[in-house]
Amino acid sequence: MESMRLHRVDLGEVDYGTAVTWMAQWAEERRAGAAPDRLFLLSHPPVITHGRRTPPAELPRDLSAIPVVEADRGGNATYHGPGQLVGYLVMDLRDRGPVDVVRWLENGLVDALAGLGFGTERRDTPPGSPSLVGVWTPDGRKLVSIGMRIRGGVTTHGFALNIDPDLSVFDRFVACSLDDVTMTSLRRLADEQGIRMPGETEVRDAVTAALTAGSTPAA
Repeated sequence: MESMRLHRVDLGEVDYGTAVTWMAQWAEERRAGAAPDRLFLLSHPPVITHGRRTPPAELPRDLSAIPVVEADRGGNATYHGPGQLVGYLVMDLRDRGPVDVVRWLENGLVDALAGLGFGTERRDTPPGSPSLVGVWTPDGRKLVSIGMRIRGGVTTHGFALNIDPDLSVFDRFVACSLDDVTMTSLRRLADEQGIRMPGETEVRDAVTAALTAGSTPAA
């Protein structure tokens, strides 16, 4: 199959609300054929986002510490903040037929992390269980959260990879509707395994290479 042609756009820290506004514009540009498929790499100031169906009991009790924002994506509550790499994928899927773009993204991120020296995996969700979409360590900790939306044949939103964020924030709410799951980061894994900690630029390069060198989402 043909390689994915993704144009990488590097951004710095962008307020979540601003990014959502921009994302709608990016998606409209893609639908109109005015822009190519793009991968936007950025970070956010501290914010907890959640899908429309997230139970209120899974959100923080203290809503004053960190902003809590409803997002127009799949998935439940998650945290974005400094030390985390956020990737928004704006891709046209209309000519590719039915696709499993989430599985393609999971596998691409697993490949990227392997190239950096970290062994991770994707997991299938058992029937009736909360979604296990994302990237996981072999011992069941979650490293990458994924939440995407397809509208008008174009994807928006994407993934959040924990490089070295404040993991204690995840203790304030139920991340991804998984109350028994521990979130982790590349920093924590590198310290545990005694391996070199990659810098953010290196992580961005590895993710871009993995998502552009592989095949398109399979029909």
